[in-house]
Order: sequence, then C-alpha cells, then structure tokens
Amino acid sequence: MPAHPSLFPWAAYGLDAWQRSVLFLDVLRERGNAFLEREDDPMRHVLTFGFDLVLDGRDLPRPVNYWMARVTPPEGAPPTDPLARPFIVIDPRAGHGPGIGGFKADSEIGVAINAGHPCYFVGFRPEPEPGQTIEDVVRAIVAFAEEVGRRHHDAEGKPVAIGNCQAGWALLMAAAIRPEAFGPIMVAGSPISTWAGVPGKAPMRYLGGLLGGSWLTAMTGDIGGGKFDGAWLVTNFESGNPANTYWTKQYEVWADVDKAADRYLGFEKWWGGHVRLNAEEMQFIVDQLFVGNRLATGELIFSDGTRVDPRAIQSPIIVFCSEGDDITPPAQALSWITDLYGDENDLRTHGQTIVYSVHGSIGHLGIFVSGGVARKEHNEFASNMDMIDVLPPGLYEAVLRPAKEEARAELIGGEWLVNFEARRFADLARHGGTDAEDEKRFAAARRVSEANLALYRQFAQPAVRALATPPVTWAMEQLHPARMSYTLFSDRNPAMAWVRWAAEFARADRRPVADDNPGRVAERQVSEAVTRMLEAYGRQRDALSERVFQEVYSSPLVQAATGLAAETAPPRARPGQIPDHARFVALATERLRAAMAEGGLNEAVLRALMWVRLPTASADERSFAIIRRIRAALGRERLPLAEFKRTIRQQFFMLLIDEARAIETLPALLPDDPAVRAKALAVLRSVVEAAGEMPEEAARRMAEVERMFGSDDRALLERPTGDQGTLPQGGPALRFKMSPRPDRAAAGARGNRKGQHR
Repeated sequence: MPAHPSLFPWAAYGLDAWQRSVLFLDVLRERGNAFLEREDDPMRHVLTFGFDLVLDGRDLPRPVNYWMARVTPPEGAPPTDPLARPFIVIDPRAGHGPGIGGFKADSEIGVAINAGHPCYFVGFRPEPEPGQTIEDVVRAIVAFAEEVGRRHHDAEGKPVAIGNCQAGWALLMAAAIRPEAFGPIMVAGSPISTWAGVPGKAPMRYLGGLLGGSWLTAMTGDIGGGKFDGAWLVTNFESGNPANTYWTKQYEVWADVDKAADRYLGFEKWWGGHVRLNAEEMQFIVDQLFVGNRLATGELIFSDGTRVDPRAIQSPIIVFCSEGDDITPPAQALSWITDLYGDENDLRTHGQTIVYSVHGSIGHLGIFVSGGVARKEHNEFASNMDMIDVLPPGLYEAVLRPAKEEARAELIGGEWLVNFEARRFADLARHGGTDAEDEKRFAAARRVSEANLALYRQFAQPAVRALATPPVTWAMEQLHPARMSYTLFSDRNPAMAWVRWAAEFARADRRPVADDNPGRVAERQVSEAVTRMLEAYGRQRDALSERVFQEVYSSPLVQAATGLAAETAPPRARPGQIPDHARFVALATERLRAAMAEGGLNEAVLRALMWVRLPTASADERSFAIIRRIRAALGRERLPLAEFKRTIRQQFFMLLIDEARAIETLPALLPDDPAVRAKALAVLRSVVEAAGEMPEEAARRMAEVERMFGSDDRALLERPTGDQGTLPQGGPALRFKMSPRPDRAAAGARGNRKGQHR
C-alpha cells in the first residue's frame, strides 16, 4: 500500500534534520580544532585589523603580559589626520583573549579609523608574567598612554582612551593616578559601583555574598598553582543566562546551519580563547572591587600608599551602558557618580565633566561588539570628542536623534544628531542604586568575606597548596567543563572521526525544507517551550538568590556578628568635603569674582554664548560644528583647543557663582569699535542659531546680548556672507587667540583641578 501523502513532509523533515545535525557536529568539530590550535599561540587575538607592535609590557620596569600596537588602517580607509587626537582601545581581560574591540569592521577601532584618527590597541598574552599584579597593569596602561602622547605631541588634544568592561575600571584607576596622561575617557559596560542595582534585576551582584566571600577565589587560585583560570570567569558569565547558554545559542546554529556557521565560529574563536590571571590579580579584583566596592567611594589604596580617587581625573568621562546588560547593569555603571560626589555642584567644583548614555536593550557584549551600536553611539562619541572635551563641568546625557528630522542637517556629521543635555543626580536614580538597607547588607557581606578569607588562609590554604601539584593542576584545567565543551568535539576525540566525511556527504546532497514544513513548525514550538522553561528557571533561581542574600545579610544575628548593628557610622565610608578643597573653592570663587571685568572680546563672546544657551541646559552638535568652522578659518594654532577649553570653563564658573555680576560686567570686556563688536555678534549669532529656533528665554537673552554689543545698525549685524558660520575677516580683535590670563584668573580656571589633590 503506498505511503500516505501527509507523511512525505515529515520524511523530508527527517532527512533535513539529520543533515543539519551532521553539519552542526562538523561545526563543533571545527570549533574544537580551532580552540586547540590557538591554545599555544602567545599573541592570539580576534582583531580584524592589521597592526604593528609599539610597546611590549614585558619591557616595563614591572613586567606585565599586556602589549600595545598601532592599528593599520585597512584598504579604502580615509587618510589619517596627523593632528587628530589618537584613540586607544583597551580590551577586557575577563577570561577571554583580546580583540573584541576590533572584532568587526564596524567597531570602536573601525569608527576611530574612519574618522581619521590614529588608533592604538591594547591587548594581552594568555599567560600573566610572574608576580604581575593589577597595580602593575594599571601602571602599564599609564605607560601606554604616555607613549601615545609622545608619538602624537603635535596632535590637538591628549589621547582618547576607551576601556571595555573590566578594562574600564582599570582605565579609571590609571587616569586617577596619572590624570595628565589622558584626554577624554570612555568606559563601556564597566562595573564600577558593584553593590548597586535594581531589586529583581541583574542578581550577579549577590554572588559574592552567597558564596561566603572571596575565600573560594583564593582556593581556586591555589588549585591552579598560583594562577586563576579564566575559564571560571567565562562559566560565571554563562550561568547568568541559562536559556541562551544551554539551548538558544546552539539551537540557532543547528536550525540555520547553512548560514549561521561562520558567524558562530567567528564569535567562538574569541569566547573560547581562555586566558589566565595570577591568583593575586584575581584576589585583588574580588576583594577590592566586586565584594569590597572600594573604587566607587575613593577607598582604594595601592600597596605603595597611592590613593586611587576617581575625583582626581581631569578628563571628561563618557559612560556607556545598557538596560539590557545583566553583567553590568546601568546602576553599576553609573552609581559611582553619586557615591563620589555629594551633588552636581560638588562634581562641578572638582572640574569634572561626565557624559552618559544608556542604551535601551543591547546586551553586555553588544555594547562593544554590535555593528549597529558602533555605527550609532560609538560613531557619535568619536565624532564629537572635541566637543565633549570642552563641555563645561557637569553631568550630561547624550541624546541621539535622527539627523534627517533636524534643522540645519548640513551641520550634522552623520546619520544622528547628538545633544548633550544637562542632568541632575535625581536623573541617575531611575537607573537604580544602593539604598540604606542594601548598604548594610553588602557591608556585612564584605566583613563576612574578610573573616572567611582569613579562616581559609589560616587553616585550609596550606593543605590545598600541598595537594595542588603540577599534574593535579594540569588535570583540573583540562577537565574544566568550559574546555571540555571544545575538546570533546575536536579531532582529538576518536569518536568524532566519522563526522568530517559524513558532513561532506551531507553538503553534497543537502535537502533543506521550507520554513512552513510541519516538522520545522513543530521544531520551533519545542524550542520555544525549552527556552521558556529555562528562562523560568533562571528567573526563579535569581529571585531565590536575591531573597536568600537579603534575608541572611539583613538578619540581626549577621548584622551583630559583623559589628554593624552597634555602629552609628555609615556602613561604608563615602568621600566627604575635604576641608582643603572647600577652602580652595572659596579662594577660587573670590578670584573669579575679581576677574569678571578682566579680559577682552574673546571672553565676552564666550561668556555671552554660554549665558544665552544656559536656559536650554544642553550643548548641540550643530553649534560646535560652527565653532569648528571658525577655528578652521582662523587656523588651529590661533585657537588652540586647550586654551579654548580653559576659557570656556573660566567663563562658565563666573556665570555659575554670580550670573548677575558676570552679565553686568560683560560690556566692560567689549572693544570700542562698533564694527568689531558687530562682526563678533554675527559670529555669536551664527553659533547660537545653528541649533535651530531658540526657546523664548534664550531669544530674550540673545536680544539682551545684542543690546550689550551696542549697535543699532542692523546692516552691521547681518550674518556674514559665504559659508554659514565662517569667521568674518578684517578685525584683529576677532582672531580669538586666547590672551594670557592674569594670575588670579588662571588660578580660578585651574582651581577645580588642583583642589582634588589636596
């Protein structure tokens, strides 16, 4: 009897599923072989760009396994501008090998190269140098930045440094101990305030407390013979999303093995490139950062007594994070700001400019891997680094809007218009933080960790170290599940010998079925059910973890045993107002008040510009584009960016401390020649109007400025002909060359920097 026609689609599906299974096994075989081939490569990386080694960390006074290379622009890239500030991209050493910052053409490195900037990459070898510490790594980052600065001493501005994930907090440490070596700093997906979070989300912050602290880190390092296997870190990351780890990632390749294999193998080349840290390095990370959370409040002190206080950083800081990131949720990326500074004025008096951007959905790796993010956020940050560098001190959010919907689109450099909008600390609170009860719980967890670590070192460590002979250490490393998932499917396993020829046979007679095949439909339904089940398990596990942590560490017994119940002081010290800094701010304020009537046309125009724009509480990319054109017309040497930045800050602080007095004295800065004033006013108007229609209050202020500049001849006030925003030629007073400052004015401009070191 002939087969029923309805059975044929299922037979076709069966053949397709079998072929996909064989091909998927072959993909796993290739993945395992690539893993083994790269295990012994001392310079393994996943960069898609060529490079030339510039500085080897092994040659530093304190050797490290880090290296720095200059990236070679690919064929077809725009020429490198020798005067453009260089970029340094630093990759995270968090279990994987280097190169994720340049994994694709559309990447942080690719964005910088396409903008004409010289670009450097900081990577690392799989094995740490003997005795290497995190302090040595931080000082190596300083040495790399100084070397780039020396190579580009003629560039306009100090190097831009980008730190991804773990490299972000290392970069902040480096900039805190050597602030003069760095230009703008960008930290992408970097956990800085590790106690912070939102109830019910991203429970990884509870892990240290649930494990009883860092004793397990110490034991893992001892079992590794003094080294911490990065495979444990990878496993920890994977445990956060069981649905993706145990099902979705593999299913998506199996379901579309004809197209998805190359992308999967490319990513696994990085994901499986496990590296090692010295046990002392990992212990520092867990004790001082993950459990101790000492960087976020300026408590971190290096072994030589150097205090690592992020308030000492002189460069603008750009924080990029995402609501979809469970590894570094926005609260951990941003809460250090409110931990360090009392309010917005405290941040300003330290001279700090912080710009943040919170993506709505991208995951942790997508922050520095996604091509879409690179083409949007990273491109806008790279294109506007000079603008960020001259922003007045304060807290800003980078808001991106489609350029095609905006006025004066010819002034916008890309597909997106970036606006830096002033924010208050209350705006950060909506992304989460740490309340008083959480402070007590985490403080108790920190003290429990310290006690358990001391007990382990006293009673168990000698025995563990005695058992950790080289053969045992090697066996433990090779049998790690993260490695076995690669090696078991490689050609090293005799059971995989048939896969290669079977895959060749399947490719030669490949018979895929349509998406509406009943077998494919049923397959997707099963996959969705498995995914939902694993997601439900993950949610229940996370909720249980959070509840256990809260119940254990808020219990009266634990609070009393750790000494927190009887204390009247806060559970952790927060940086207070340093008396020396307060006195310095008062002195700088007096000097700025006295200098308000000092200066010339340059100071008047910049003061007027900021006063008009103050009601909008934002800085627009289009306005800065006009300033760029003015500087290009004059020549960069006549309007140095550093001097421009210093003057902007001085005039901003004058408006901040006494706006009425600053505007009252503004006419005294203007020259007597009405034609010169009119030309200056035309330049000022071209900058103000570049952002489109002015709000009512800004328009009122602009009218007041026109009155101050004192010309009733409207012909003189017409915008100059030619390109929009081009500086009108003819008056020496319009050269905008920054004049030398009187001592007290200069001190006022620099005051916000020096006070933080006292």
